[in-house]
Amino acid sequence: MKPEIGVFSFTGCEGCQLNILNLEAYLLDLLDVIEIVNFREAMTEKGQDYAIAFVEGSITTPEDEKELKEIREIADVLVAIGACAHLGGVNGMKQLRDLETQRREVYGDKKDFFPTTEVRRVSDVVPVDLIIPGCPIDRNEFVETVKKVLMGIPPMLPTNPCCVECKSKGNVCMYDKGLSCLGPVTRGGCDAICPSYGQPCDGCRGFLETADFDAMVKAMENEHGISTEAIIRQISHYNAVPAADLIAKLKAREVIHA
Repeated sequence: MKPEIGVFSFTGCEGCQLNILNLEAYLLDLLDVIEIVNFREAMTEKGQDYAIAFVEGSITTPEDEKELKEIREIADVLVAIGACAHLGGVNGMKQLRDLETQRREVYGDKKDFFPTTEVRRVSDVVPVDLIIPGCPIDRNEFVETVKKVLMGIPPMLPTNPCCVECKSKGNVCMYDKGLSCLGPVTRGGCDAICPSYGQPCDGCRGFLETADFDAMVKAMENEHGISTEAIIRQISHYNAVPAADLIAKLKAREVIHA
């Protein structure tokens, strides 16, 4: 029997799910070896018997938390897909301001009808077996992850920074263009797609465990004249949740500088 798969979404844009549907030629081959039983963006049926769950989006409501825990109880393997599920993503910028103030600004006098919580990564709520990083995920990386899960081979995330891939493509460094870039501390594996198209890396694949943030911040400030405020803003784009301590440290320095 083919392994049954569920694809689920929480707080996010669902771009990662769309990338799965955009597999085109690969999709029919995948369906030869797996059976999708739950995928709201693609089908109306909602099977509740699946071995592998792919989860997109951050967790921002009590209902999200309850549903995610139910998914975790059913699935043998749970894969967090995309920056929102993996890091908190763009949604995580909500952490930078008072939650009650934000709820009031967004919902007005209806704020009590929307009991939103702080942004949490999927791994903050339940154990996660695997991660497919990125915003959105790379289609080929999704296919390779599915293959390895079916073969019982643990997929390994790249351990090199984005800069390695950028250099291998012969790209001009973003800093030489006068732009701020998080490539030196961000996990590679994206083929440096953003710098290759003239956009600096904002860290959507997450920061490497070996990243030297002190050296990076010093270089950004002293060698390239980038303000502490701009550094905080760039780090917060995708990594406000996992980099909360670093952001707090930078904010304290910003106050001292002021």
